[in-house]
Amino acid sequence: QVQLVESGGGLVQPGGSLRLSCAASRSIFSIYSMGWYRQAPGKQRELVAHITSGGSTNVADSVKGRFTISRDNAKNTVYLQMNSLKPEDTANYYCNIFPPAGSWGQGTQVTVSS
Repeated sequence: QVQLVESGGGLVQPGGSLRLSCAASRSIFSIYSMGWYRQAPGKQRELVAHITSGGSTNVADSVKGRFTISRDNAKNTVYLQMNSLKPEDTANYYCNIFPPAGSWGQGTQVTVSS
């Protein structure tokens, strides 16, 4: 089973940026499509962006033009660059394979507030 550890969250002002990282425990990470997901209080978890093993990407309409997903297979890591953050981006962010499977990690909290 691949273990995933998210990091990089924090408190940021509206308009600010953060880069999230997700480190995988196994080298077979490179064969999976990976996704970033988020869950805000009282809401269901939603897909934010995903990237195929070959590097093709797709992002949700709500973050298009602001968020970018990327991966470094040599480091078993997937990233989420978040720019022009808005208060509605506040959520706990998780990574998982895409489509999601298995257990979820603890995620990393992103809070956008002035």
